[in-house]
This record gives sequence, C-alpha cells and structure tokens, in this order.
Amino acid sequence: MYTALTFIGFIAFVAIYSWYKLKNEKLDSQDGYFLGGRSLTGVVIAGSMLLTNISTEHLIGMNGSSYKNGFIIIAWEVTSALALVAAAIYFVPKYLKMGLTTIPQYLEKRFDNATRTLVALFLMISFVVTLLPIVLYTGAINLESIFNISEVLGVSQDQGLWITVIGIGAIGSIYAIFGGLKAVAISDTINGYGLLIGGLTIPLIALISIGDGNPLVGLTKVYEHSPEKFNVIGAKDSVMPFGVLFTGLIINQLYFWSMNQTIIQRALGAKNLVEAQKGLLYTGVLKILVPIIIILPGVIGFYYYGDSLFDKQDMIYPELIKKVLPVGLVGLFAAVVMGAVLSTFNSVLNSAATIFSIDVYKRHLGKNSTDKKLVKVGKLTSTILAVFAIMVAPMVANAPDGLYQLLQQLNGIFFIPIASIMLAGFFLKKISAAGAKAALFVGLAFYITTTFILKTDIHFIHIWGIEFILNLLVMFGVSYFYPQDKEFKAKDLHILDMKEWKYTKHMSIALCAVTLLIYILLGQN
Repeated sequence: MYTALTFIGFIAFVAIYSWYKLKNEKLDSQDGYFLGGRSLTGVVIAGSMLLTNISTEHLIGMNGSSYKNGFIIIAWEVTSALALVAAAIYFVPKYLKMGLTTIPQYLEKRFDNATRTLVALFLMISFVVTLLPIVLYTGAINLESIFNISEVLGVSQDQGLWITVIGIGAIGSIYAIFGGLKAVAISDTINGYGLLIGGLTIPLIALISIGDGNPLVGLTKVYEHSPEKFNVIGAKDSVMPFGVLFTGLIINQLYFWSMNQTIIQRALGAKNLVEAQKGLLYTGVLKILVPIIIILPGVIGFYYYGDSLFDKQDMIYPELIKKVLPVGLVGLFAAVVMGAVLSTFNSVLNSAATIFSIDVYKRHLGKNSTDKKLVKVGKLTSTILAVFAIMVAPMVANAPDGLYQLLQQLNGIFFIPIASIMLAGFFLKKISAAGAKAALFVGLAFYITTTFILKTDIHFIHIWGIEFILNLLVMFGVSYFYPQDKEFKAKDLHILDMKEWKYTKHMSIALCAVTLLIYILLGQN
C-alpha cells in the first residue's frame, strides 16, 4: 500500500508542477508548441536530453546486457560524450543560425524537398516501429515486476503487461499532446534528476550491503567475484567488440547526438547558443556518470544471482530493485522509472508530431496552414502514433540478445542512411540531391539484407561502418552523373544570440580526456 502511495504521489507532483509552470504559456504557436518558445536553459536541456535518452530500455536492457556481458557495453555511453562535443562545437551552432525547427528542414536547404520528405517519413517509421514499442514494453516489464499488476488484477502476466503498456501510453500521450515540448522538458528535468539520484541509490545500497557498511569494500568484493566483468575491451566474438568503436559506432553516435530530432530538438529550443552549448556539454558529463546507473547494477546482479537469470537477462534490474531497496523507497523509484518511460515516450511523440506537421503536412497537404492548424495536426499525429505504438509494443518480447541490442539493431535500419547523407551534406559540397536519395535506399536495402535476411556473421555495428562507406560511394557515383545544380550556403537568420559559451573548449577537452582515461584504466582487466 505504501509503495503504491509513494508511486502515485511522485507522479502527481511532476504533473502538477508541470501544469503550474505552463499555465501562462502560449502553446498555440509553432515555436511555442514544438520548441518550447525557444526559451530552454542549459540545465533544462541537459535534464531533458538525458531523460529522453535514458529510459527503461537502458535500465532494463543495458543492465540485462551488462549482467550477461559485463562492462564492454560501456562504449554505448561514454563515447556519447565525444559526439556531444561535436554537436556543441560544430553542428548545433549551424542549426541555430539557420533557425531550424526540424533536422529534415536542413536537408531541403542542402538538397531538395523530396529528400526532406523521404527522411521525415523514414524518421516517423523508425519512431513507431522501433523506439516507442520497446520503451513501452520495457517500462511495462519493470512496473509489472515491482507491483505484480497481473496478480493484483487477477489476470495472466501477458494481460498484465498489456494493461500496463496501455496505461503508460495513455499518460505519456497526455504530456506530449497537450503540453508540447516545454511540458516534456519540464517534466523531464524533474524526472531526470530523480532518475540520477534514485539510479545511484540502487548500486550504492547494494554495495553497502555487500561490503557490510562500506561501499568500497562491496565494490572490491563484486570485482573479485568476477573481474572479467569489469573489462571494457570487448573480444571479436563478444556482444560489443572493441573494434566497432572505430567503425560504425562513430557514425551512430554522431547521428544520435547531433542529428537525431528527438534528442537535438531540445538544443533547437535553447534561448541562445550559450545555453545550447551548456546543455549539450552538461549532458556529456552526465553520460560519463550514467554507467553507474545502467551498467554497474547488472554486474552487481551477477554477484547476487550468478548465471541463473541468463535466459531472462532483462529481469535482472527489477529483481535487484526488489532485493536491495527498502519497501518505502520501491514505490518512489518505480515512479522515477515511470518518469523515464514517460519522458522518452512523450519526447518521441513530440518529435514525430513536429516532423509530420512541419516537414510533411505543411509542405504537401496544407501549405498555407496557420500555426494553430499545425499545432492541431501535431496533436492528432501524436494521438495516432501513440495508439499504434501501444498495439506494437508486446511484439518485441523475447529478443534473443536482449531488448537493448534489438533496439540498436533496428535503429541501424534508418540511422545510418540518414547519418550518411547528413554528414555528406555538411562536408562534401559536390554531393547532389539525386546522390543523397540513392544512398538512402541503397543503404536501407543493404542493411536489411545483410542483418535480417542473410544474417551474416559480421557484427551489426561493423555493418554500419561498411554501409556508411557504401553510401558514400553511391553518392559520389550518382552525383557524378547527376550533379548538384546550385551551391549550398547556409544563411544566418539572426533569430538567436550566437555568442559562444566561454567554457565550451575547456569542457570539450575535459570530456575527451575522461573518455580516453576510462578505456586506459578499465582496459587493463
């Protein structure tokens, strides 16, 4: 009973606080609804970016993977800091100068309208088919495990998961549909720091218990129990070979943190360049710390349970929560986890609504639409996508290598082709619109064929790297025969103050140094 009360209390607090902060906001304009009125600060951007990124697919999926594979999966997190440095120094200043609301807008300016529309549709499909269902399902696993919803309602576990998915989807939709980006960002900030505190509490309490009151002794015992779990250098046949850091992982990280609408929309809503750069680099600091929350608990779980849950690796984190947390805190942490689910879910819905309204509807269906009309279209889009994601969510169960690995494999279908043409657009002036469109479809077909049809033995992240090279060759070849007819020059619309944050270079160097140090220190095991 107390667990349920603390859960409901925290959820209610976040909702009421978000409503209070928004009650005087104008949410019927394009910038107001989709970009939070271009008023977001660095702290809010960082909190929202972290929570948009970190959800139960990380808490459940990555801890499940680390339980089975150890710290080698840390590459997903710490290399993000390097991509955030690139975003802060190079990409986001260009986006803000051009006054972008969506990433596909850049593709129209650089290539043509058809490229913009194709990428917008690719992104919409990727949101609904990959990210949204997995976020909903992992959230449902966690809440079902903590509250035994199926037992309380007297239904089967599968039915309990369905009911939980519908509940999470409905609540998450309300934030995204009625509050826009600012509601998402405000609720994310509270939940983000709640997740950081609550997430750090889980391994800390576990290590104190293992070390008889001393967490350092506890960490030593966990290390001595299985030192191989702390190695960050993955073997060639592991789930995360070290070599992938230098092939496809680079491209994926650059895309995710510099070009992914769901993430970068927070920076596009910044009040000026200083706040955007602060937000991006603060997020880099948080990503360095995040493995303590989403990797270390899985390794602690191995200390407690051995390999007894290898066949159900995605259950390790809920089991650890129930084992180490006092009853009174279980409900509070479940609420924070719920916040993480809602954050990613409503952030993706908001981004999908933004892309459809600005890049598809306004361009092709309602060219003279008012801002109010676009906001209405965005709300309707969010509603339809939410319903579809709820229906698809249970289909992602029983992924053989865990849900997080499945998410990354599915993301590669769309991320790498889009990243290829974005990077070519920035750095290769001679690539034409025809070349970009050809690369989109060739890359898509190549990845689906090699990964899901032929099921080659090459690691899927290496395939990302191969695909990127293939896409470049296709772009060069097609652009030779169908050259670009005009040279692209980005225009500064002077919407925001573009003065750079004075600590940008200092923090960037520090983040790069810390990332390198992690591999030097933990690569010795």
